[in-house]
Amino acid sequence: MELEQVNAILDRYEMRRGLLVPILQDVQAVYNYLPREALEVVARRRHIPLSQVYSVANFYTAFSLVPRGKNIISVCIGTACHVRGAPLVLEQLEQELKIKAGETTPDRLWTLLTVYCLGACALGPIMVVNGEYHGNMTRATVTDVLHEHATSR
Repeated sequence: MELEQVNAILDRYEMRRGLLVPILQDVQAVYNYLPREALEVVARRRHIPLSQVYSVANFYTAFSLVPRGKNIISVCIGTACHVRGAPLVLEQLEQELKIKAGETTPDRLWTLLTVYCLGACALGPIMVVNGEYHGNMTRATVTDVLHEHATSR
């Protein structure tokens, strides 16, 4: 694994103590997840135990220790979205992508996640694809949103 980018990230933070979360955010932005090799470099260069780096990486749900897809889909399954049909939206996504929530397609194009709130309850059921919010989702609109994002790559 090429780790030059991890070292460049660490060089930018070299003189500042702490800041493990921003470092991990930058590493994840490069690899789309946190590879073990990168975490080892972070621990070694920051002079902190690898277990502490893993502890932070595991605590925040924004971090992933397994490869994610190029396109990240988050479906809200909180109460407001649930009563408005989020389970049906999630089911449709699972059928179309042929994966379950929490999984990534074999071609690493899509990762499907569930969350308990996206802060837009009035638009529920809602899903976010690569940071773009899609509200009032139905089984029928899932295909359109997937196609829109698949063709915009």
